[in-house]
Amino acid sequence: MAEFDFDLFTIGAGSGGVAASRRAASMGAKVAICEGSRVGGTCVIRGCVPKKLLVYAAQFRDAFEDSCSYGWSTTTPAFDWATLIGRKDAEIDRLNGIYIKMLENSGVTLHTGFGRLIDRHTVEVANKRYTAKNILVATGGWPALPKIPGIEHAVTSNEALQLGTLPHSVIILGGGYIAVEFAGIFRGLGAEVTIMIRGEELLNGFDDDIRVALAQEMRKRGITILTRTQPVKVEEGPGGFTVTDQLGREHSAGLVMAATGRRPNTRDLGLEAAGVALDESGAIRVDEYSRTSVDNIFAVGDVTDRMALTPVAIAEGRAFVETLFNDNPTSISYANIPTAVFSIPPLGTVGLTEAEARAKFATVDIYKAGFRPMKHTMSGRDERVLMKLVVDGESQRVLGCHMMGMDAPEIVQGLGIALNCGATKRDFDRTIALHPSTAEEFVLMREKAS
Repeated sequence: MAEFDFDLFTIGAGSGGVAASRRAASMGAKVAICEGSRVGGTCVIRGCVPKKLLVYAAQFRDAFEDSCSYGWSTTTPAFDWATLIGRKDAEIDRLNGIYIKMLENSGVTLHTGFGRLIDRHTVEVANKRYTAKNILVATGGWPALPKIPGIEHAVTSNEALQLGTLPHSVIILGGGYIAVEFAGIFRGLGAEVTIMIRGEELLNGFDDDIRVALAQEMRKRGITILTRTQPVKVEEGPGGFTVTDQLGREHSAGLVMAATGRRPNTRDLGLEAAGVALDESGAIRVDEYSRTSVDNIFAVGDVTDRMALTPVAIAEGRAFVETLFNDNPTSISYANIPTAVFSIPPLGTVGLTEAEARAKFATVDIYKAGFRPMKHTMSGRDERVLMKLVVDGESQRVLGCHMMGMDAPEIVQGLGIALNCGATKRDFDRTIALHPSTAEEFVLMREKAS
């Protein structure tokens, strides 16, 4: 008889867990996976995918208005929130079914229920216990709430995607990517939006010029950004909710949304009992091969708090399988990973910010281009694009590319390849521009910014 029920048992059927499980099964391993919610995880079920569908919906208001400048005669159609949410739910159902079918076709056994470690080789799911030679934890992250009175009245991004009605006004606590994305969604669909942040600018960790430029564009759209403002209390009233700040000022809206970050989802997993070490944030400590402090237990994705991006979780999962089941020790590089913020307008970024580059290199050259995109020369819309290159002053290697404006995520994906190939500013300069396009400005910037 086999010593264990499975060669690998994965806790969490999100992008990283599913990718690793399928790959391990394809190599002949006997694999099981458990999920207490819906297969697909945060990105597919309650994150990237449904969020971007709502962003698309919010962008149609601009398209209807701008079309008049291009010869179309129309009035802005009526918007129905229930139709949007219904269509979004149908798409998520379809994707959930695809993920389940992929596991079935790969020979991975799916157990429904939240998994919990009993010891280093045993997982309990729905009151049943299974043994495994190796265990992979891929439980992702979960919204973190500020510890203030009345915060239970606020929704998170999870609930914001399932609202029964569109609120007439929204206060969003926080200034990260989730906050600015939902601000664009709610504003584009007709709600009054206020963002409340503790600092001076949105999007900590992004390039400063991009942060400032995005705030300017959001304010043009009628979004109120309250800086150096900290919520201390949330109260429910007859007409909605009131947020009181540290100065005693009251701010009222029909909905309060907390977008104050995410934390590794490690509670009630039995990790401590199994001897798995966590850091001060609750993230699982792992080495470069995703191995925890227990040599047969591994972890990938947001639960490790390395880089919370879906493609990163998938890459970590595949590298883990190569290491464990293909005798090919594989780790991934976290340098030059492109990322996007689907704000309105969107951001795309890859590589070092200007501040990061100046902290690491003796001299840094900066190139910037800001302009009204061609589309809006006829529409008259007051929306601008900002593009920026960060360059090592000595080697002339491009260290970072940053963009705010339409199509930024699509453009920056390609620039990520260039940075990973070690492209220099000269390589950019000798590349012929694709005209007319916004992207061509990345190869036309010649003058250093002062």
